[in-house]
Amino acid sequence: MGNLSLEHGNSDASCYAYTAVGNVLGLFFGDYKAAFRFGELGLDMAERSGVERLKARIYLAFGNLAKSSPRHFAAGRPIARHAFEAALRAGDLTYAAFSCNNVLTQLLATGNPLAEVQREAEAGLDFARRSKFGLVVDLITAQFGLVRTLCGRTAMLGSFNDADFDEDRFEQHLGEDPRLSVAACLYWIRKLQARLLAGDHATAVAAAEKAERLLWMSPAIFERAEYHFYAALARAALCDAVPVAARARHRKALAIHQRRLQEWAENCPENFASRAALVGAEIARLKGRWYEAERLYEQAIQSARGNGLVHDEALACELAARFYAARGLQINSHAHLRGARHCYMAWGAHGKVEQLDALYPHLREVEPAAAPTRTFGAPIEQLDLATVIKVSQAISGEIVLERLIDTVLRTAIEQAGAERGLLISLHDGESRITAEATTRRDAAEVKLCDAPVTANMLPESVLHYVLRTKESVVLGDATAQTPFSADPYICQRQARSVLCLPLLNQGQLTGVLYLENNLAARVFAPTRMAVLKLLASQAAISLENTRLYRDLVERGAKIRRLVEANIIGIFIWDSDGRILEANDAFLCMVGYDRADLVAGRLRWTDLSPPDWLDDAMATEEERATGTIPPAEREYFRKDGTRVPVLCGAAAFQEGGNQGVAFVLDLTERKRAEGALRESEEALRQAQGQLAHANRVDTMGQLTASIAHEVNQPLAASVTNAEAALRWLGSHPPNLEEVRDALGRIVKNANRAGEVVGRIRALIKKAPPRRERFDLNEAVRDVIALTRREAVRHGVSLHSEFATGLPSVKGDRVQVQQVILNLVMNAIEAMNGTDEGERRLLVSTQDQAPYGVLVAVSDSGPGLDPQSLDRVFEAFYTTKSTGMGMGLAICRSTIEAHGGRLWASANDRRGAVFQFTLPLDRDEIAGAEEAAQLAALGN
Repeated sequence: MGNLSLEHGNSDASCYAYTAVGNVLGLFFGDYKAAFRFGELGLDMAERSGVERLKARIYLAFGNLAKSSPRHFAAGRPIARHAFEAALRAGDLTYAAFSCNNVLTQLLATGNPLAEVQREAEAGLDFARRSKFGLVVDLITAQFGLVRTLCGRTAMLGSFNDADFDEDRFEQHLGEDPRLSVAACLYWIRKLQARLLAGDHATAVAAAEKAERLLWMSPAIFERAEYHFYAALARAALCDAVPVAARARHRKALAIHQRRLQEWAENCPENFASRAALVGAEIARLKGRWYEAERLYEQAIQSARGNGLVHDEALACELAARFYAARGLQINSHAHLRGARHCYMAWGAHGKVEQLDALYPHLREVEPAAAPTRTFGAPIEQLDLATVIKVSQAISGEIVLERLIDTVLRTAIEQAGAERGLLISLHDGESRITAEATTRRDAAEVKLCDAPVTANMLPESVLHYVLRTKESVVLGDATAQTPFSADPYICQRQARSVLCLPLLNQGQLTGVLYLENNLAARVFAPTRMAVLKLLASQAAISLENTRLYRDLVERGAKIRRLVEANIIGIFIWDSDGRILEANDAFLCMVGYDRADLVAGRLRWTDLSPPDWLDDAMATEEERATGTIPPAEREYFRKDGTRVPVLCGAAAFQEGGNQGVAFVLDLTERKRAEGALRESEEALRQAQGQLAHANRVDTMGQLTASIAHEVNQPLAASVTNAEAALRWLGSHPPNLEEVRDALGRIVKNANRAGEVVGRIRALIKKAPPRRERFDLNEAVRDVIALTRREAVRHGVSLHSEFATGLPSVKGDRVQVQQVILNLVMNAIEAMNGTDEGERRLLVSTQDQAPYGVLVAVSDSGPGLDPQSLDRVFEAFYTTKSTGMGMGLAICRSTIEAHGGRLWASANDRRGAVFQFTLPLDRDEIAGAEEAAQLAALGN
């Protein structure tokens, strides 16, 4: 293809041809520099021509090339993601699926946190399965197996076996179909890696030998590099356990592995120098060259650390520790073991950490307190749900922009352990520094500013990368980590730990949070990133909200100026006809003074002439909506004359008996045409303020239901009281009946009090309470509060409760808030459809011994199957007026109780939201103990 393009001219396929030539030059001829130039040529041609058809293949081929090119691993990550996006745009599902696997290879290569790799693997596996691409499913399954065992999610470290996966069956599946050789090769490489990390060297070598026979099938150089690196380490370790006669075969293979790794290290030391040094150290150890081995171990550790390859650093530290232990140097061995444990923990390899803790119990000892030079910050152990709530409340609870900026930066500095921070805002495409925070002893000092971004304030290359990709950048040691180490700011300031987070609001980039610490490397540990990302998300939405609030305050100030300027008359009324408050403009309009108002002599019903009174009275529809549209009327002045007015009113709540009225004097308009124009402008302003007041003062959807719940026991109490009076009046008085009636009065009064108590509990911000409660009863309370709301929207509300449901332990109010949210969402969803019956079913089920289940199913329009998981994401909403936080908070509440919340399609139509809660373990234990005692007694 390349030759034909050079001879006859380029087509769109030529872009792919040149990139593929680059892969061949590197893979088979070792000319990596020429390979990379060909790859860049194909990529550049594709970008310039705008060709979409083959872009995904070009990105994928170049991404494989970039892994072994003279660039750091991290440079290939954006390209891998671009490949997936380009494939989706072009409808190329084949290469979209391949790209999912390639992203995983990139993340494993760079030592990204394994929790992130697991999420990518799950998403990629789901995409491949939905695309029905079996080969890619098998590829990702191999990668997923390695991630799961390293994270400690399999029964034994190094084994992929668990409840959902069987190694023997999967290996048989791969061996039965020659078309799966590519997947089989990757599987044996990942199994080699897992077995080596678990210390099972014999099985690791066996996996390496199976991978070697299929290695020619692997199109990616990095997968070959993984094979040579881990196979070399497995054979070096096995040499210590096999007879002398068998060592020659392993040493011969070890030399071949070392040559390939050295070849790659010469071409790209950032990616492979640490690996070549570590294999060299193992060979020197086997030959008894102790000093050379020691030097190469330290070289491997420093190279891996300098290039941000935390997984390679962990393995180098572990092997160095074994080397020093074998020589009796326990202090050195202990120090390197701690370094290995720290790196494995940072990588997220909790299964490996558990193995080290079991082998070396002293590693679990409490680490010494931080040195005085360390910047202050919250300990890792405290970054729990309480910290997340604290951070969220600190950010979301502030509505003044200046104070919010101060809170965001102080919280970021505290949670991250940063030395300095910047908040960067975007205005019309320009980045400007809004505030700067610096640490002074035990406090952070925040200065507000409005300055352009310059090279002496932060590394511009890092900022531009975040602005372009909307991805976070975390540099453990910026001076040693490419591709940003050459940035002038990093070179000049010798920046160490750097973190740059995008502030995204509904997918839109609104700003950037930049943090740095020049006192120490790797300050921004992966375990802190969850809170920091939450802070960034909350900050993005809160900053936008504070800007909206500032605009609202400005509009409110204009309204206050309108009232105080007395341009129009304003008065507060009640449904009995009284005027409770009025401004001077209205009083002047009708000729009364404030003394008349205080004395209660002003009634809007008395001010309205008889021929205008019917028009002034609200219609039934207006009383229901709480709004009386503006209309021309007349009022009596105190002297008996009439004043023409334009009057509109709005109740403070739907069906309420108090509200506000806006009155405009039309006298001048009727006198002159010029005054008429001014009156029309005032009318427009009055209409705008009236609409605003109506929007602001809505009290909520459940007012009628609450009133109904309270009125029922009160009406019953009245009935019983009347009955008691009749029994007392009889001759002789029937005291027994009186006593029963009074008992029912007490019961109904308590019931009314309970309703009010439930309402207060659902509204107030009470602290969480963990106690046993009856789930059926809790659900019934919510149904009682929402039944009237369901009837108002034409929804038939049904319930099915499991009998003998065991009690659960948790916060009853929080669980009821979740049920209430799900029920109201269902009612609102069905309100938008006119097809068929609007049916809402709330049910409970006993799923012993695991827990109990609550389901809320509706017959609404249902959910898009592709967005079932997204409905629980923070800030994702399908409502035009939604904030996108309700279901996210519901899920976090249920998960905090140890349960699970999910959504699915209803059998006939609509959606089902279900959640589980675990049983009260104390009650279960008590029941089991009682059963055992009963059995012993029998």
